Formats: sequence, structure tokens, C-alpha cells
Amino acid sequence: MDVLIGYILLGGVLISMTLIVVGLIWRLLRTGSVTFDYRIAGMNMAEFIVAELRDLASAKFRPRLFISLGIVVLMLTPFLRVAASVVYFMVGLRNWKYTVFTGVVLAVLTYSLFLR
Repeated sequence: MDVLIGYILLGGVLISMTLIVVGLIWRLLRTGSVTFDYRIAGMNMAEFIVAELRDLASAKFRPRLFISLGIVVLMLTPFLRVAASVVYFMVGLRNWKYTVFTGVVLAVLTYSLFLR
């Protein structure tokens, strides 16, 4: 399980970093600057994720999309790690105490996605 969690965390960080670097390089080549001027105020994380996935689905590729997707991947990496732990404790170990504790953490993380 430690190896799986390590790969989830490493993979999430590497994918996130790659997306952000691609977006920054694309922006630099396109405009000569790496600065962005966009706001996500008034959105919770779930709304941000849905908005970026809509842009991805509609093939609106632009530097900002890559950076935003990198942020989404980075923010969801701990969520995926906790979800994998719940499954492991429930199915692999059948340890109900740790399943409940980790399930509470997963519930709190899920709830936090919808906070502003």
C-alpha cells in the first residue's frame, strides 16, 4: 500500500508539474510573458474543476487550460490518495476502524471541494 500511495503522490505531482510547465512555456512563446490575469473568485473547487473539464471537452486548448488542469491534478492528488486508502482498508485489510477514520477524512475532503 505504501508503494501505491507513493506512486499516486509522485504521479500526481509529476503530471501537475508537467501541465503547468507546458502552459507556462506555451504562454511565454505566445505572448513573451508568463503572467496571467484571471480570477477564480466566487468559485469553489468543484465548480473550478467542472469549468476546466468543460473547456477540455470542447477542445478550447490554451495555456491557461493547461495551468488550470495542473492545479486541478495537484489539488485532487491527496483526495485520490485518501480514496485509495479507504478501499485498501476496507477490501484489503478489512480493518473497519481505519476504514471509518479514513472515510471521515474522505468525507471532509469531499465537503471541502464545495466550500467557497
